[in-house]
Amino acid sequence: MAEVHHFSYGLLTPAAAYIMSFVGSLLGLMCTARARAVTGRSRASWLGLAALAIGGTGIWVMHFIAMLGFSVPHAEIRYDVPLTLLSCLIAIAVVAVGLFLVGFAGTGTPTIVIGGLITGAGVASMHYMGMAAMNMAADLRYQSGLVVLSVAIALVAATAALWFALKVRGMWATAGAALIMGVAVTGMHYTGMAAMRVHLHTHDAVPTGAKAVDFILPLVGGVGAVATILLIIIAMAPNEEEMRIEAQLQERLEARRNQPPPRAPAAPTSNPAAGEWFGGGPAR
Repeated sequence: MAEVHHFSYGLLTPAAAYIMSFVGSLLGLMCTARARAVTGRSRASWLGLAALAIGGTGIWVMHFIAMLGFSVPHAEIRYDVPLTLLSCLIAIAVVAVGLFLVGFAGTGTPTIVIGGLITGAGVASMHYMGMAAMNMAADLRYQSGLVVLSVAIALVAATAALWFALKVRGMWATAGAALIMGVAVTGMHYTGMAAMRVHLHTHDAVPTGAKAVDFILPLVGGVGAVATILLIIIAMAPNEEEMRIEAQLQERLEARRNQPPPRAPAAPTSNPAAGEWFGGGPAR
């Protein structure tokens, strides 16, 4: 069995991976907060953006940055580009399934659990598909106990993420939830990586595919563009509290419009006695 290095660049890659997971989770939770305050297509749009942030940046980008620190001495590692990109699409899609489920099908505990199971299983599948995208002159095997643990972490993390998407309010609480999600996602990744066992071949040809460094520039550019666009959209959109206040104001205005018009004052009635006093008649 070959020696495996998960931190070839020291703490740089795990720290960067965690930061990406935190940023993606934070942006995603900010989007779900907007989604809670609207309905219909507007809610679907916000949930789609949340899936892009959490699944794309918080999970897949975290996974790939962490993989930059993975190396096997005396073995060149390359990546199957189509399979790597497919793993990205899966990460976004399974998060979207979970968010849309709790966003439109109900917010009860059974719905959250079902959504968490679907999303967690998808995230675990994305991770191991990303591992399968590695090409090297070696056989990859996995320790079953750690694989089961990594899947369990993915299921719990996904369920917690959906609960946070429904319940967390306020900037500080949202940031705290994003920190927890970052720990869970990166913990799942490194648990799955610890399960890997590499057995090198002796006389195989150079593997095909792209080097990890070939992904860095497109990755940085893509993440920067997505994060910037999301921040602009979130900054321009009213938050949940502002939407609530606006809705209350609209209700008051509508109630005022529906009130019946005020009655006109009644015309004064004639008083014969007054006529006698002011008209010069005799007083009694």
